[in-house]
Amino acid sequence: MRTRVRGWRWRRNPLRRRSDVVEAWTVLIVAVLLFVVTPLVGVAAGLRAHDTARSLAATQRAERHQVRARVIGDPPERLSGGQGDRAYPYRAHVRWTEPGKGTRTAWARVPAGTRTGDTVSVWFDARGRSVAPPPDDAAVWQHTVTVGLAAAGGAAAVVLLGHAVERRIALRHRLAEWEREWARTGPRWTQPRA
Repeated sequence: MRTRVRGWRWRRNPLRRRSDVVEAWTVLIVAVLLFVVTPLVGVAAGLRAHDTARSLAATQRAERHQVRARVIGDPPERLSGGQGDRAYPYRAHVRWTEPGKGTRTAWARVPAGTRTGDTVSVWFDARGRSVAPPPDDAAVWQHTVTVGLAAAGGAAAVVLLGHAVERRIALRHRLAEWEREWARTGPRWTQPRA
């Protein structure tokens, strides 16, 4: 039957070596880093990302304007490559009426499933180019959570990698200590007794 003694690395005893004390302190430091510092890193990165994304969304809302337009002409065509986003992956010819400017037409990004004759909301920038809609609050929070989790995960990975390296170094030191001890004690055990 095996008995486990808790905290043996912290107590004074003849079997405790310097590497055992270093390992005990390292485990304590790694635990604090993982359970206190890592979440704080994630929260700090998330808050910074939230502020940045919120100000970017506000800037885009100020620069862009939304109009209700009717799809005219040919059926909408899918944008090639990385030009479209997930919400507005198609391009279609649209017509709308602006107060004071009359009827206007342009090519604009439209949502998937749009057909000729449908009325859709489209976004334009100050130059009149069709653009994706500005991010809403859900997109800002999604970005915040993603950045926070990625930062916390990255910090945890760095801490665990550092701990693995430290354990490997500690094992080498422990084996060297045992070798020195055996060099001192071994001859007394291996000498033939008369």
